[in-house]
Amino acid sequence: MRYIAFLRAINIGGHVVKMAELKKHFESMGLKSVETFIASGNVIFEAPRQNVASLEKKIAAGLKAKLGYGVATFVRTEEEIAAIAAREPFTPEAMARTRVVNVAFTSSELGDEHRARLKSFDDSLSDFAAHGKEIYWRCSVSQGESNFQTQKFEKLMGLDATWRNINTVRRLAAKYPVTTRHRAK
Repeated sequence: MRYIAFLRAINIGGHVVKMAELKKHFESMGLKSVETFIASGNVIFEAPRQNVASLEKKIAAGLKAKLGYGVATFVRTEEEIAAIAAREPFTPEAMARTRVVNVAFTSSELGDEHRARLKSFDDSLSDFAAHGKEIYWRCSVSQGESNFQTQKFEKLMGLDATWRNINTVRRLAAKYPVTTRHRAK
């Protein structure tokens, strides 16, 4: 089965991990057909069908052992990526005023408490929508011009996340279109 891992902060704090090295780390964990997708911590791989939370823990532990520092890891199946890319959580009217849409990947389903907290981040420049383990951020200005801060977000929400532009997610979905053959596995 094909999975996509989204890694948070793989290259921060003076750490630099080349994508070829990252690929080797994934392969050393027994993962197959490993490839990276744009140099921002997106890794595609194949593994037997298994619990995604277990896979996230395995990869995070493996990377910590190899790199010497923690890397939050968020894994999705190719079917989940297709659904995330296709989802339209904002109205057409809101999208007409949109400059950028980002998706936050988290490790657990967002409950009512998270959804209530999420509303506190809505302002005249940004609004947010949650679905499953993802949070969508619609911004009417460039990210640098918005009032939103991801570190403050994680602290107030009480969860770890990594953010990707929706265009990256859509490119992944287009690169690995879900077929009937893949769904049957």
